[in-house]
Amino acid sequence: MKRVLTLLALLLVVLAAGGGWYVYSKQPTRQGQVELQRLQGSVTVRYDERGVPHIRAENETDLYRALGYVHAQDRLFQMEMLRRLSRGELAEVLGPKLIDTDKLFRSLRIRERAESYVAALDRQSAAWKALQAYLDGINQYQDTHAAPMEFDVLGIRKRAFTAEDTVSVAGYMAYSFAAAFRTEPLLTYVRDQLGSDYLNIFDLDWQPKGVLAKRQSSKAPVLSAADWKDLNAIARLSEQALADNGLPQFEGSNAWVISGTRTQSGKPLLAGDPHIRFSTPSVWYEAQLSAPGFELYGQHQALVPFAFLGHNLDFGWSLTMFQNDDLDLIAEKVNPDNANQVWYHGKWVDMVNTEQQIAVKGQAAVTLILRQSPHGPIINDVLGASAGKTPIAMWWAFLETQNPILEGFYQLNRADTLTKARAAAAKVHAPGLNIVWANAKGDIGWWAAAQLPKRLAGVKPWFILDGSTNQADKEGFYPFSANPQEENPVRGYIVSANFQPVSPTGMEIPGYYNLPDRGQQLNRQLSDKSVKWNIDASQKLQLGTTTDYGPRLLAPLLPVLREVVSDPQELQLVEQLAKWKGDYPVNSTSATLFNQFLFNLADGALHDELGDSFFETLLSTRVIDAALPRLAASADSPWWDNRNTLGKETRADIVKAAWQASIAHLKTTLGPDPAQWLWGDAHTLTHGHPLGMQKPLDRIFNVGPFEAPGSHEVPNNLSAKIGPAPWPVTYGPSTRRIIDFADPAHGLTINPVGQSGVLFDSHYDDQAEAYIEGVYQEAHFNEEEVTANTRSTLKLLPARVAQ
Repeated sequence: MKRVLTLLALLLVVLAAGGGWYVYSKQPTRQGQVELQRLQGSVTVRYDERGVPHIRAENETDLYRALGYVHAQDRLFQMEMLRRLSRGELAEVLGPKLIDTDKLFRSLRIRERAESYVAALDRQSAAWKALQAYLDGINQYQDTHAAPMEFDVLGIRKRAFTAEDTVSVAGYMAYSFAAAFRTEPLLTYVRDQLGSDYLNIFDLDWQPKGVLAKRQSSKAPVLSAADWKDLNAIARLSEQALADNGLPQFEGSNAWVISGTRTQSGKPLLAGDPHIRFSTPSVWYEAQLSAPGFELYGQHQALVPFAFLGHNLDFGWSLTMFQNDDLDLIAEKVNPDNANQVWYHGKWVDMVNTEQQIAVKGQAAVTLILRQSPHGPIINDVLGASAGKTPIAMWWAFLETQNPILEGFYQLNRADTLTKARAAAAKVHAPGLNIVWANAKGDIGWWAAAQLPKRLAGVKPWFILDGSTNQADKEGFYPFSANPQEENPVRGYIVSANFQPVSPTGMEIPGYYNLPDRGQQLNRQLSDKSVKWNIDASQKLQLGTTTDYGPRLLAPLLPVLREVVSDPQELQLVEQLAKWKGDYPVNSTSATLFNQFLFNLADGALHDELGDSFFETLLSTRVIDAALPRLAASADSPWWDNRNTLGKETRADIVKAAWQASIAHLKTTLGPDPAQWLWGDAHTLTHGHPLGMQKPLDRIFNVGPFEAPGSHEVPNNLSAKIGPAPWPVTYGPSTRRIIDFADPAHGLTINPVGQSGVLFDSHYDDQAEAYIEGVYQEAHFNEEEVTANTRSTLKLLPARVAQ
């Protein structure tokens, strides 16, 4: 027995040692010396207390090669998953359930655009050389180190990363901005199947003076029930493709810049927090880059060497999503005698067919036939047989513009004047981005960066267009000077929060913009001339949890609630809501009650007309946010009548039923005492990892849950989908940055999870609690402070030539 126990003990020790060695072999190397091929000189990488690398090189090429190396050792699995997603190659490692996702991304033609884009790049440009050096650094790391743990679990084989992968990831980013996939089928369905009266709750009116200060519908071809089913399936797939795989999706953002005339320091102050779907690892990788003539502290996206957010002692910038509509869906008219022909400019024209193979883990490859009409790729073939369907083509600016976005960001990383920043912004064609910029000399600016198409007069691109007419034709693009933009405005500040912007020409810019409430809340506070802005005041503004949305929606319903609610205790809750200011701290019970009522109101009024699938689609769009206040204020809207009953329901009937359902659900879910319906208990944030989508791996790879303040469309935009309690937060500030250019060496930042994507690394989740509590970390910049906060140093040396 003793011998058996001894052998078992030894076996356990061996297993533990083997497991420990295995985990250790996957960890990043942040100390010591490493030789790299093609380095011209030595590079020093100093890691601070958060695992942020401070890279100093003797030239830019070495600098970017080193960035690729250190970025890969922290985020190689993220790089692999993003390129597979964007290129339609997930089923190869995740199995048959990802076939439809792969088909969707293949149908977007990102792969083909990446190939043509790279083929046209100037091989002598500084941006190309930087990209090649960065990718070489990634590949050298991958070739000389053990694969990430996730590679082993999923059976991923190593293969070199290429410039085509980088451009493909830019395409994924552009796609994640495109709300048209979810919104245009929905709005067209409402118009054509329910009637124009049902469109009234959707805010489709252009505000000529902007939101800080009746369209006629056009017909599309008649779509069949099968067409609508497919379109909605694509809309759902479009929304779930990223969510189900724990991958970041760009959603919205805040950014503002304040002139020195309005700040305590007398210098500009820049703040920004892009809103992106939460994931583990988070989207941004922080790094300080230093070489003769170049210095930048930036936030980088996987496979992109140039910072998308950044600053130095002279200038800095942040981004928000423009939300312009750069994607049109077009219903084609098919030749009844030839299913491969569509009517285009007065004649039948052949569609172009290509065949691709999708590798699938555990089964034979799937053949995908891709069709393309003169308007663009056919996107509804992804769901199966095309016979009898109306082909839906896609015109997408990402495929149709020159889009020198890599060159644009290379230049933006060096843009210390208004002229340079403006020129860099003009090179960003898709996706649409608001670039909010400042420099230490005192200039501030904002440019809505996108190449805006010239659609024909009268065309309404928020509906599916008729391909047999000229509706989908484009007459080129507007010049960059027509884009919304401001430089050094007299009011002394600029705010960007995804609301509808205004062009200098006054032209309409179609888009799926966010509600104005968040921007109006920020604008109200920034316009207060009694305030001299500083870092502390900016933090409070960035962490704000209040807008007018809730009280605005409730205002027309409170008299109705007072009539239909009879229970004295519930009437007290109604009066509690009447006094609510629309704020979302974790200890609020009014926020919980409002959010549940919001869902039940939407469910009671809209679900019966739309059915299960389109109702779910509606909840995933931005148009629902504007629709619900307009619905609440419209007592005679046709949406109030329940089509599933014999009688005709009124607003009071639906409000009463929604209230009763809300109270019942909250009692069942959160307990019978309304005083315990705390927002932080019901509204939580978990950072999901791609492998954490499966139990029990969620306990290993995911980070959280955390009680979350804030809500959808408040400054601290920790958003959850409209639905019944509890509410898992899906997206929010992907970082929070504040830079006062009186002291830019002490800018503030935070990562929602951690710098590293390597499980069991000390920096995997070391910022998660600080983030949810609204804590900021100092970005070390000066040499003395970098040295003082260095925890380890990695030296990268030129590889010795073999004798």
